[in-house]
This record gives sequence, structure tokens and C-alpha cells, in this order.
Amino acid sequence: MGVVVGLVLGAGVACIWWSFCAEPRRPAPARRAGWHARTQDSLVQAGVTGVNPGGLVLASVLLGLVVLVVGTALTRIPSIALCFAVFAVMAPWAVVRSRARRRRARLRQLWPEVVDHLGSGIRAGLALPEAVAQIGERGPVELREAFTAFAEDYRATGRFGECLDLLKARLADPVADRIIEALRLTRDVGGTDLGRLLRTLSTFLREDVRTRGELEARQSWTVYAARLAVAAPWIVLALLATRAEAASAYDTAAGFAVLVVGGACTVVAYLIMLRIARLPDDPRVLR
Repeated sequence: MGVVVGLVLGAGVACIWWSFCAEPRRPAPARRAGWHARTQDSLVQAGVTGVNPGGLVLASVLLGLVVLVVGTALTRIPSIALCFAVFAVMAPWAVVRSRARRRRARLRQLWPEVVDHLGSGIRAGLALPEAVAQIGERGPVELREAFTAFAEDYRATGRFGECLDLLKARLADPVADRIIEALRLTRDVGGTDLGRLLRTLSTFLREDVRTRGELEARQSWTVYAARLAVAAPWIVLALLATRAEAASAYDTAAGFAVLVVGGACTVVAYLIMLRIARLPDDPRVLR
């Protein structure tokens, strides 16, 4: 009996010593999304299916090479063709970002309606998977495909968490991430405050849409004027390149230097314009 008591006492002392001396495990720091993840999110948000970031890079390079060859054949001035080839390489990225930005703006106006549908379904007594799946039938048309896919995945597997992860990947939207994680937390730990949470989120989203709409309306004409100012010199250069005597001025070291400096100024000015005019976007911290 004394041996058992001694062993138990020794084990208790060892556990106390271990709790004080062992180094506590710190949670792993959250990783910032890399270039691949951000580009993939932009492709999904733009509605471009079947294309990965590597395919976008390849398409940009091929387009640049085609413009370089065609421009050289038309103008006989490699420096001018090279400038337009660089712009051609950047064009697919600009198109993807523009489409993603416009689609995020459209979805930003639809998320309050989605939250209202979820809230009404939960108040009607539907289970969480059923409330999410019914958005594929009654929700906004632009989002029905993603939620219909969620319903099919859930019927096939019955795994709510994995189906939410697939839905999150299909939407690639920070607002959708917050809604999905709220549903996941409610499903895992329970609670009766989901309806209140959804009503609060719906109110917040509507306020954000109204405020952002006013700001975008006020600055839209400034942004369009800045884009026109950036594009105008290169439109003039393209017109000049149609005349051999005017284009020959750029077939020298000085002419090439003028094109390089002008291109650098254009890119820097455009980036500064985007930086000044950009409204803050919610990052995907819950990806």
C-alpha cells in the first residue's frame, strides 16, 4: 500500500514539475496568402473556370510574344513593338482583376439578401445544411450555382464541414468566409444567437454597401480621367507608328530611352493612381 501511495505521489509531483517547466505550445502564426492563392482567388472571383495561375502566366507570355512579332512586322521598329508587348503581357492580369473587382462589387450587394435567406430558414426550423442548400433554389441567381453544388456535395457525403470548405473555395469571398465560419461554429458548439448574429451582419453589410457606393460614385470620374490620361500617349504612339518616317525616330538609342522612361512613368503613375483611389477591401483571413 505504501508503494502505491509513493508512486501516485511521485507521479503527481512529476506532473506539477512538468506543467511549470515544459515550454507552452504557441499557436502557429497565421500564414499570409501567397501569390498563388491570391491569384487563384482573383480567377475564382472573376468567374474564370478551368484556368490556374500557371495557365494565366503562360497565356500572358504567349500574348506578349504574339504582339511582339506582329508589332515588329508592322512597324519594323523592335523598340515600339517591345513596349506594346509589355502592355500585352499585363493585359490578362488587368482583365482578371477588373472582372474580379466588378463581381465583388455585385456580390457585395447580394450578401445581405443571402444572410436574410439564412436567417429566415433558421427561424422556420430548417437544419443548417438545409438552410444553406435552399439558397441554391431561392437565393440570388448569381450565387445559386455555388450553393446548388453545396447541396449536391452534402447529399453525396453528409459531411457538413467538408462541404462548407468546398463552398468557401468556390466563392473565394471574405464575406462568404465570415458567414460560413459562423455557421460552422454554430454547428460545432451550438448556440441560440445565430439569428441575432445574422441580423447584425446583414445590417452591417447594407451599411457598408451604401457607404462604399457613395464613395465610388464620387471618385469614378477621377479614376476614368486618370486612365484616359495614362492611355493617351500610347494611343498617339500607335498612330505615329503607322508612319515610317515618324516611327524611325524611335529606332535609335535615344528613342529607346524615351520609350523606356515613358513606360516607367506610365506604370508608376498608374500604380499611384490605383493606390490613391483604392478603397479598402476585406482580406480573406478565414480562408
